[in-house]
Formats: sequence, structure tokens, C-alpha cells
Amino acid sequence: MKRVLVISYYWPPAGGSGVQRWVKFCKYLPAQGWQPVIYTPENPEMQSVDFSLEGDIPPEAEIIKRPITEIYSIYRKFTGKAASQAQVNMVNSQKRSWKQRLMMAVRGKFFVPDPRVSWVRPSVKFLKKYLKEHPVDAIVSTGPPHSMHLIARKVAAWAGIPWVADFRDPWTRIFYFKHLGLGKRTTRKHLRLEQDVLDNATVVVAVSPLVQEEFRTMTKTRVELITNGFDPDDFSSQQTRLEDGYFNLTHTGQFASDGNPDNLWLVLGKRCREDAQFAARLRIRLAGKTDSQIIESIKAAGLEGNLVDNGYVAHEVAVREQSGASVLLLPLRKEPEYRATLPGKLFEYLGARRPILGIGQTDGAMAKVVEDAGAGFTAGWEDAAAIDSFIEKAWEAFLRGECNLGSGGLFPGGNIEKYSRPQTAKSMAALLDSII
Repeated sequence: MKRVLVISYYWPPAGGSGVQRWVKFCKYLPAQGWQPVIYTPENPEMQSVDFSLEGDIPPEAEIIKRPITEIYSIYRKFTGKAASQAQVNMVNSQKRSWKQRLMMAVRGKFFVPDPRVSWVRPSVKFLKKYLKEHPVDAIVSTGPPHSMHLIARKVAAWAGIPWVADFRDPWTRIFYFKHLGLGKRTTRKHLRLEQDVLDNATVVVAVSPLVQEEFRTMTKTRVELITNGFDPDDFSSQQTRLEDGYFNLTHTGQFASDGNPDNLWLVLGKRCREDAQFAARLRIRLAGKTDSQIIESIKAAGLEGNLVDNGYVAHEVAVREQSGASVLLLPLRKEPEYRATLPGKLFEYLGARRPILGIGQTDGAMAKVVEDAGAGFTAGWEDAAAIDSFIEKAWEAFLRGECNLGSGGLFPGGNIEKYSRPQTAKSMAALLDSII
């Protein structure tokens, strides 16, 4: 069996979407003739813990864990907040405390490209020694954090091994880069490091077609598209949540304050005031880490009695929530760069086969996938009329007992299987086969 070294900061028992992409690839790569060798920190900063994801690690996988000095642990001590209490993403346009501003300044000036950069040198030293005794056929780095790419760049150059740079998110063109408060010199360093990675990788992988297009304008290196996906095993009959008689508007995963769909809450509040049956049966179900501003906005719309906030839940529980939804909510962050983003939860929503209400750029990557898959509708952030119209149609479908995609449902849902994890793993295996 061919061997691929995967350099990833995120790995179970850490939870979240950053973990799932490569756990799922590793689950299905052995069937395609590739043994995954995972290199990951033994003591990473974890905002959430999800032991259920360990069940997806195949027996063929070799796991190598090495210690890392975690700069974020110093930040937690300085602010007095545990990792579980942190904002979904504090790097945004919203107001920050002086402690947050100070730590952001330190992060931006001294830790380039990210606070995990101190792990690069010891990792390169260790992996050079490891590969002398345990050779591999290819290397994959997955970022962010983009320090993982810097490790792979040095190791691949030393060993002469083909290297795939997998970008789960962009680097300098990600939405929060402009909020880091970087000086000109530091910005130039980011741009230089990014260009070096793009130009020296054997292949660059993007998860969104618009990001793929951006990368192709930046480098002559081959740039391929392999999206995230959903695992059919997660949606087996044993995993699904039974419908409970409520009109469940469900959001799973991280819910950031800069993606607060204010107009949706206002539409729902108005409908509750005007329709007693709607008010009695509406449930807004949140399963994941949610910023406090979201909760406050829901309550301000008069919907506190309709809110079910489950907090962070294991991935298997999130999947059950998705399967029992009447509508799956997918608001994007209110940043222009988010037009190119395909949130990982989008693909699990497709696997749940429930109608999706996207809120964001109607000409963006997410809206295109939702439409192409026949899985839902995307409204603009300020388009309250379009949001209200969708809710009306979804409510009527719920009353008819037709919440699934497909025949009789609100949307046909006929173009989904290409996003399954076995299919995306086949694409990754084919890419690896092509470079060795």
C-alpha cells in the first residue's frame, strides 16, 4: 500500500469542521490503496472536544503526535477565558477589548503566518529523521494554520517527495486577514510565504471553485478542486433524529456574530405575533458554539420561547439534528470575501436531505452549490421579503409532511451524491496517484 504523510494541526479528539475533512479522507483512502500517516500535535489548543470522530480513524492509519508550544494558551491566561469560552472568531470587524487588541497586535507582528509557527523547526527536524526510516510516497499539508504548509515545504524539498498543499481556507484572501491589523512589512511577509507555498507545491488543492480560480491567477502550479463532503455512514437510519412535530429551523456548527441573520429573526418574530399555530410549533434549534450576540438577537425578536440552544454537541449529535430539521439554516458571514467560501456544514446539510435556507451573496459559491444540488434557496442578507417567502413555503411543506428533498418536497435534491466522502476520497487518491 502506498503511504501519504498528512501534516494536520487538527485531529481527534479535537472537534469542528477543521478536523473532519482529513479524518474522512483518511477513513476512505485505504480502500483506494493509500495508507495515511498523520503528523499532528499531541497537545493542541482545542476549543471543542469530540471523541465520536475517533471512530472514523481507520485501523490502517499511523498516528504520530509530537509536542507543540501553544501561544494561544498564554492568551487564554491573559484574558481569563478558557478555550471553550472564546468567541467563534474574534478576528472580525466588530469591537474588541483592549486585551484582545493587544494580543492581536502581538500575534500579527511576531507570529507569521500564525501562532503555530514555533512548531515548524522541531517538526522538520523530527520528520527528516522519521522519513529516513519510514519512507512515504507523498506529503499532504492542510491549512489553516498555514504553518503546516511551511513544514511540508521544507520536508518535501529535502526528501524530494511530491507535496500537495491543501487549503481548507485561503491565506491572504480570507475574510479576516484585513482585520489582523498587520503592518506593511508583515503583510509582505505573508504574501511572500503564501507565494512560496503556491509555487513550490506539486499540486495545490482548493475547496471552492472561486478559490481555485483565485489561486490559478497567482501561480503556475497545478490547482485542483476537491470540495468537502458528507459521509453517508453518518446518515444511516440508526443515526437520524425522528421528527418531533415541531417546525424546526436548525443551525449546526459554529455560529459567528458577524453572520447574524437579523432579518430572519425579525421575519420569524413577526410571523409568531400574527399566527398562533406558527408560534406554537416553531423551534429554532442551535447545535454548536454560538456567539452571545446571536442569542441576544433571537431574544430581542421575541423568540426566546422558541429557542433550543444545545451548545456544542458531538458530531454524531449534530448529524441527528440536521436529519430532524424542517429547514437547515446556512447564513454566511457578512464579509465580501465570503462569496468564495463553501462552509463545510453545507455538504452535511446536503447529506441530511432537508431544505437549506442560505443567507449571503446570491451569486457566491455557496448559492451555486445549493442551486446545483437542488437543495434549497439563497437570499441576500437584507432581502427580508425573500426570506419571508421561503419560510412561508417551508411552513406549508411542513404542514403537508413534506420536509425531505425529492419527490413532493420543496426542492428536488437530485445532484448530491458527487459530494459524498467516498467520492471526494476517490478524487484525492486519484490526485495522489497522478503525482508519484
